[in-house]
Amino acid sequence: MTNSSNHNDNSANRRGFLHQSVLGTAVAGMTIASNSHVTAQTLADAGEPEITQTVDVLVVGGGTAGHVAAIQAGRAGAKTLIVERNSQLGGTTTTGGVAFPGLFDAWGKQVIAGIGWELVKESVELDGGTLPNFAKVPQRHWQNQVYTNQFLYAILAEQKCAEAGVEIAYYEFPQTVTETDDGWQVDCVGFGTRRRVQCKQIIDCTGGAEVVGMVGLPRLREEERQPGSYLFMLGKEHEPGRNQINRLYVHGADSTNSRTATEANLTGRKAILERVRQKKQRLMHMQPETGFRETYRIEGETVITVNDYTSGRVFDDAISYAFYPVDLHTKSGVRPKPLKRGTVPTIALSALIPKGSRNIIVAGRCVSSDRLANSGLRVQASCMGMGQAAGVAASLAAKAGSTPLEVPLPEIHAMLREHGQIIPGKA
Repeated sequence: MTNSSNHNDNSANRRGFLHQSVLGTAVAGMTIASNSHVTAQTLADAGEPEITQTVDVLVVGGGTAGHVAAIQAGRAGAKTLIVERNSQLGGTTTTGGVAFPGLFDAWGKQVIAGIGWELVKESVELDGGTLPNFAKVPQRHWQNQVYTNQFLYAILAEQKCAEAGVEIAYYEFPQTVTETDDGWQVDCVGFGTRRRVQCKQIIDCTGGAEVVGMVGLPRLREEERQPGSYLFMLGKEHEPGRNQINRLYVHGADSTNSRTATEANLTGRKAILERVRQKKQRLMHMQPETGFRETYRIEGETVITVNDYTSGRVFDDAISYAFYPVDLHTKSGVRPKPLKRGTVPTIALSALIPKGSRNIIVAGRCVSSDRLANSGLRVQASCMGMGQAAGVAASLAAKAGSTPLEVPLPEIHAMLREHGQIIPGKA
């Protein structure tokens, strides 16, 4: 009887505690519960672990170049899928936190526009921010970088993908890539998902040309790499779209694979924790991962050299401008080497084409270039321009049943102009 009585008393006590907890939660909920609601769409195949689909263009990597490439391909009428291993679009601008992209202007005029600029401009306007005056040549190049709200940018990019009919697959990445008679079969893996994609064209926007490497095409890299940057804020609030974040160099940062990227992130976070303890200041903001500057580049049909870059060579197949100092970061810091007044480099379509390839094109910092040229080409506005050109070339190639390098250049230029891009021209 004693055991039974104790059991009943304990049960009553538990019921009373739960009753009070529920009441307490209900009261607290008046102040902490969500005051708005949305409902996610129910996916017809959500319970199926295996998905098979056919698209015209597969974009791998939703970073600086990738989301622009996907939006452009979608707007051109291509059925487009973008696969991104992280949880949002924008790459360096959003996940990396370098939310002050540039450079869209050179020597008093805008030289890069198009979809990337559309996104930057709209995110600044929606945030009530300020755009630089491109008619004024700044004393320092960074003064015309555009302060952008990284959070708004990411969701605007998703909206524009939706409007262009682009499907987004987060938390997935290719495991195998196999050439087929009319394109590629790409098997992607995410948690709980295996996706087989049949596509006519691939745009590799992974930063390190990872798909190019998977299919056995040549890539270039040096033993030494520029340091990555881990962005954070101590002691005062970070105001997105208004100020820059503190930067910590992570030397040896390498985005070659998940293991090297993990090591870079752990190293950066450990150093930030030590700094918090030393300075005894609050950690107010920290980006989720290291921003990487350099890994692999493709060996393309054209290799852009530093002489091509600093002389402002206008390639016969130029599809976009680029503008930034030669900007090689080392253990002792960085000393940008400004371009001579009036010089505006260009990017060749053939520098986006892996040598000897068909039905694959790259965009972003993996552009075919030597190391010094790449230190200027890798910045956001230039990568956005490459992404838009790749989206045009891939979509036109898919429609014609050809490959990007075989698409007539006047057709590429015409579509780029139609979608707001500025095309290099010879004097």
